Amino acid sequence: MAEAFDIVIFGGAGDLSLRKLIPAMYRAFMEDGFSNRSRIIACCHQKEQAENFVELASQALKKQLSADECSEESWQIFKTALFAVCVDVDDIKQGWSQLGGLLAEYPQRVRVFYLAIPPTIYASCCENLSATQLITPQSRIVVEKPIGYDAKSAAAINTKIAQYFNEKAIYRIDHYLGKETVQNLLVLRFTNVIFEQLWDAQSIDHVQISISETVGVAGRASFYNSAGALRDMVQNHLLQLLCLVAMESPAKLNEQSIRNEKIKVLESLRPLIDSDVDSHTVRGQYVAGNIDGELVPGYLEDLGEPHSSTETFVAIKVHIDNWRWARVPFYLRTGKRMKSQSAEIVIQFKDVSHRLYDESAGPMLPNRLIIRLQPKESIQLTMMTKNLQKLDMELQPVTLNLNFSDAYQQFHSDAYKRLIMDATIGNASLFIHREEVNAAWAWVDPIIDRWQHRDTQPDLYRAGSWGPRSAAELLADDGRAWLNVADNDG
Repeated sequence: MAEAFDIVIFGGAGDLSLRKLIPAMYRAFMEDGFSNRSRIIACCHQKEQAENFVELASQALKKQLSADECSEESWQIFKTALFAVCVDVDDIKQGWSQLGGLLAEYPQRVRVFYLAIPPTIYASCCENLSATQLITPQSRIVVEKPIGYDAKSAAAINTKIAQYFNEKAIYRIDHYLGKETVQNLLVLRFTNVIFEQLWDAQSIDHVQISISETVGVAGRASFYNSAGALRDMVQNHLLQLLCLVAMESPAKLNEQSIRNEKIKVLESLRPLIDSDVDSHTVRGQYVAGNIDGELVPGYLEDLGEPHSSTETFVAIKVHIDNWRWARVPFYLRTGKRMKSQSAEIVIQFKDVSHRLYDESAGPMLPNRLIIRLQPKESIQLTMMTKNLQKLDMELQPVTLNLNFSDAYQQFHSDAYKRLIMDATIGNASLFIHREEVNAAWAWVDPIIDRWQHRDTQPDLYRAGSWGPRSAAELLADDGRAWLNVADNDG
């Protein structure tokens, strides 16, 4: 059990806090991750939110957790760790003294300041934390993505935070890195010789990394319209997953070694500049369509504007120019209002060099390793076998499936739980270093510049589909196709 700590959530009554952070802390508490002497202090923008925070948290837990996780007895204990104050992040005269009074009760504790607020007010929050002398040697700060809108703005934000916190105390969170299956990816690669020996251009044909969402932009329309899918998802989530798939084995499993290997991957990305952007990227924007039998509006209707060139879908063909991955394409894809909510990494191996069985035995499909991050976390390996129900030789693919919800009956995946608890104990190995942010933006910025310079509209796609036709053509031009894993779910 971790020593008692204080976590201060700015934006404590916001969507991220109630939907993700409070349930994560409850799960950690239930698993004896911290004692009830620790405190969760929600800084709310409105006085009414602060006064009713315990009830807001109770409602959030009932909505976000499964029935077997909720216990009235545990809730009665957990709620004693909840505190709330009304704080205006921009105005040092509004609530900061009350926050200071709470924290002064335990001045030697680890303090984790979680900024569940827009990046535009990170600077104000840090300035006021410093001015009110709430930053102690035991303090850490957790910041959400995306950090900035380009390399310049990201550098400005990081520089401002660095005025008040040293780099070791800054935890840039990407919740995909906290998923158990993502961590299992490293175990799979570096503890199983069968995969490590095959993890290169000699054996792998291509890699697909996809994150699809069925939701639109309701509640985030203003932010999203100024960001788009490339900034919101590719610059952080998808590039981080690509790093974990492609990086070399770190010398040690610590933040320094892991960071060094990820940065090498980012610096090895082949730049996409000018016409290369046109041939290697696809932009899409959803229009009205059908999802699970329900008619949903298009992006412009969600936005409430007649025109917008913001992309809600991105597909990119990426190359990593190093010895391990020479000539192996990585296909990245993400979009909103897609057919299914899913996230997966598909490692497709090359075809066998010689076909032993004749055509009458049926087609031979390549081996695939599928690492599913959501909704059902699993690792699947597809192999060719003989159909045992036929006397004649007939080939068929069979999937070896490690489904974590089946293997671990009490398994409740919660990336935020893992990452928050890592921040409280000072483990930054699953967080993002400033150099990674810089390298990611350096690769993404030329793509944004090209899109803006050409001033073209995104390709349209129906809500409830797998994206625009041009995304399929991006792979078809290479003789490949997207593997939509969700289509095969029973």
